[in-house]
Amino acid sequence: MSITAPYGSWKSPITSELIVSKNISLGSAFFAGEDIYWIEARPSDGGRQVLVRRTLDGQISDVTPAPFNVRTRVHEYGGRCHVIHDGVLYFANFADQRLYAQKIGGDPQPLTPEGELRYADPIVDAARRRLICVREDHTQPGKEATNTLASIDLTDGARQAVLVSGHDFYSDPRLSPDGRRLSWLAWNHPNLPWDGTELYVAELQADGSLGTAVLVAGGPEESIFQPEWSPDGVLHFVSDRSGWWNLYRWAGGQVEALHPMEAEFGLPQWVFGMDTYGFASAERIICTFTRNGVWQLASLDLRTKELTRIATPYSDILRPDVKGNQVLFLGASPTIPFCVVKLDLSSGQMETLRCSSQVEIDPGYLSLPQVIEFPTENGQTAFANFYPPQNKDYTAPSGELPPLIVHSHGGPTSAYSTAFNLGTQFWTSRGFAVVDVNYGGSTGYGRKYRERLNGQWGVVDVNDCANAARYLASQGLVDGARLAISGGSAGGYTTLCALAFTDVFKAGASHFGIGDLETFVYDTHKFESRYLDRLVGPYPERKDLYRQRSAIHYVDQINCPVILFQGLEDKIVPPSQSETMFAAVRAKGLPAAYVPFEGEQHGFRKAENIRRALEGELYFYARIFGFELAEPVEPVKIENLEMSS
Repeated sequence: MSITAPYGSWKSPITSELIVSKNISLGSAFFAGEDIYWIEARPSDGGRQVLVRRTLDGQISDVTPAPFNVRTRVHEYGGRCHVIHDGVLYFANFADQRLYAQKIGGDPQPLTPEGELRYADPIVDAARRRLICVREDHTQPGKEATNTLASIDLTDGARQAVLVSGHDFYSDPRLSPDGRRLSWLAWNHPNLPWDGTELYVAELQADGSLGTAVLVAGGPEESIFQPEWSPDGVLHFVSDRSGWWNLYRWAGGQVEALHPMEAEFGLPQWVFGMDTYGFASAERIICTFTRNGVWQLASLDLRTKELTRIATPYSDILRPDVKGNQVLFLGASPTIPFCVVKLDLSSGQMETLRCSSQVEIDPGYLSLPQVIEFPTENGQTAFANFYPPQNKDYTAPSGELPPLIVHSHGGPTSAYSTAFNLGTQFWTSRGFAVVDVNYGGSTGYGRKYRERLNGQWGVVDVNDCANAARYLASQGLVDGARLAISGGSAGGYTTLCALAFTDVFKAGASHFGIGDLETFVYDTHKFESRYLDRLVGPYPERKDLYRQRSAIHYVDQINCPVILFQGLEDKIVPPSQSETMFAAVRAKGLPAAYVPFEGEQHGFRKAENIRRALEGELYFYARIFGFELAEPVEPVKIENLEMSS
């Protein structure tokens, strides 16, 4: 028989220990020779990223030994920083940012010298015995880093040459199959890659330098994504020139659309290596695309331009790597965590090689998402994924409605998916309702929807989060007197703004969130240093907007408790942001808590800190909303708590 207990107080088998001890994050999977490789990020190992190998006979083993961490700091967010050629792995190591060479089965050996250079997105130029990669130069203290495309000699990594320079940013260097042409993406401040990029091609000269670069596509208002050469040497890419990220090719000097549709075949390029398609042959692409928040796998015939869906049980399908009739991808659904999946296109047989979670949860504890479209400002609608409370062992008292946690995603150019997330189930299995809001500015709904946030960050996102909460309360699905908002990074900014500029929420949790936009302008890294030009306005010309949209200047309007979590080595949102906000809220006499983490950067990777953040937020809500926890957790010091009661 079920136990009657207040929402929030339910005992759940989905504990913070379970989440960190049996969970990893999976990075891109790829074929190399007869073997399959993928990246695992392991919270139980301090967040270390490890390259893992699966041999033809099914044996799985680590390739990169401890303490090596396959992770670059180019753009600070990193991404793909490894490549395998002729049985040798080349990778960037996080601790020193040097490139290493490692024979598979051997030990890593430093390739590049010590210094202030960082490397990402490497490819092997076999004919010239070199790597070509994105290089980020930090050798001039106090000045902005310099990004270029550079070559690295495979025999002597100190022998480096700049191949392409002059733009603020680069990504995706790709050699044509015959090794005679190089393509790449470039863009300049104030753009981010989803705003506008340029696709170039140049001939390689006899000495390895590049000839005159030809602009193929792109510009300040056209985002190009993932250029790739087909096996027969035709350049393909994704462009949003139609308003949607669709597939194109460049042949005979002309750009040709392959299958126009109102769907997204691209993603915001926050990290390197965010692929969405690959070639099964010169005549066939295997691709992924999203529409209305659901990802699908498909085959595109390059002769007829016919797109054929490939059935899978997954609603999230990311980073496909294709080798003939074999496809590797990361797949997930509301009930399946992200897994490395191998698909045989001939037979349709799928094999799960590795899952991000080894936890098996009884379905009676799992909340399934309900995709909602709700009314918001200016007669528009926005989108969200709603998760009602679910725990087979408990029933709430008659007439009680659950507290709601509104989740505001980071980026802010990003989006929530419906993929299985133990972090979400942590809350719903305890009796909370959760709504993941894909506010205006989110990706997956076309460029026009993405551009709703231009000049309106701190307005559109805040309104959409508030209206999602109001909508659910008006439908009788949640308790309108117990609405909380929580978010990390840009989502933390939205959280703080929602607390300052609306009266909807009764509590807020900011994870490394931005409190002062002006500080962010001066105290962040190169990649995002001009991000706010589009999202808010040029600075200092629109300094007034920066102050109007910064919660730190409107603490007098915050009338509810706040908890802040912060990594002390965060270079993207420095600790000063959270510390200043905490001091201001505390000084006002509101309940306030601040939880700093030594050794953490932007986002928490260590198991003990992930646990502390989850349990700390739960403890905070229990004290603020007045319910008892089913099990004791380490308390968080909440200033002014007695004064508010």
